[in-house]
Amino acid sequence: MQNIIKVAVDAMGGDNAPGQIVKGTVEAVNERNDIKVFLVGREDIVNSELQQYTYNKDQIEVVHASDIITNDEAPVMAIRRKKDSSIVVAMKMVKDGDADAFVSAGSTGAILVGGQLLVGRIKGVDRSPLAPLIPTLNGVSLLVDCGANVDARSSHLVQFAKMGSLYMEHIVGIKNPKVAIVNIGAEEEKGNMLVKETYPLLKNCEDINFVGSIEAREIPYGAADVIVCEAFVGNVILKLYEGLSSALVGTIKKGLMGTTKSKIGAALCKSELKKTLKDFDASKYGGAPMLGLNGLVVKTHGSSKSTEVKNAIIQCVAFSEQNINEKIKENIM
Repeated sequence: MQNIIKVAVDAMGGDNAPGQIVKGTVEAVNERNDIKVFLVGREDIVNSELQQYTYNKDQIEVVHASDIITNDEAPVMAIRRKKDSSIVVAMKMVKDGDADAFVSAGSTGAILVGGQLLVGRIKGVDRSPLAPLIPTLNGVSLLVDCGANVDARSSHLVQFAKMGSLYMEHIVGIKNPKVAIVNIGAEEEKGNMLVKETYPLLKNCEDINFVGSIEAREIPYGAADVIVCEAFVGNVILKLYEGLSSALVGTIKKGLMGTTKSKIGAALCKSELKKTLKDFDASKYGGAPMLGLNGLVVKTHGSSKSTEVKNAIIQCVAFSEQNINEKIKENIM
């Protein structure tokens, strides 16, 4: 009997909600028949969007939530006061076992707080990091943490490394993944106090394949499979990565359309160029999971379009099938 993965999706969160969220949901269930999605939000609005599409009605159910948490609200107060918001209702579905996973493009702060307070951390996990996959010349690397814990301690970073290694091995399929800590040089004695404190702990950790420090310029080349850092550094890396990729794509396209000769060349290499650019498109990897929670919480970009929403939903299948939470429990406790 086929195992159905149940995903609660925040239909009202993000710059392009509910239109792109609903569209991505429909694309996900039309691609996979082992997913059931609960679209959580204002029922009349969500149903109006769904009427545009053809899909298996058994795979999408609308769950009414009357309120919305916006980006300009204080996360803790919003989670506590807006009990009928789409984020809170959807996360409670995960907490109560009515859904296996939660996906949202909404307020990052509210999702981080809700993940901790509503879904809850696995016993023994001190902090839950956001861990997106980023494209590299070797495939992908996991950046952990990219925005959840700006004041992390060395012990937290060690847990990030362990959880990230488990994720890369069981979800991505990389055996004995290489782990590195972000630093301003390769030498062990370099770095700020946090890096200097964390380096020897990672070096002596038998649970991971620690390869030392990694400089930012080495990340796109795939020098490590798991990139460990505190959230401030990780968020800067991620945003620069995304901005530079977008700028380069725009520059390449502009250059190829500059002259008649370049247009002919572009036409000749169009298929290969599209494949190359697609390989460095981060949206195909879905969102960033919060590792170390009692259920799966996935945060996608606030500007997510349907493709990223679809991939974030499908991403939940592998996470659930590989039972990563149980593996984290076994290795962290």
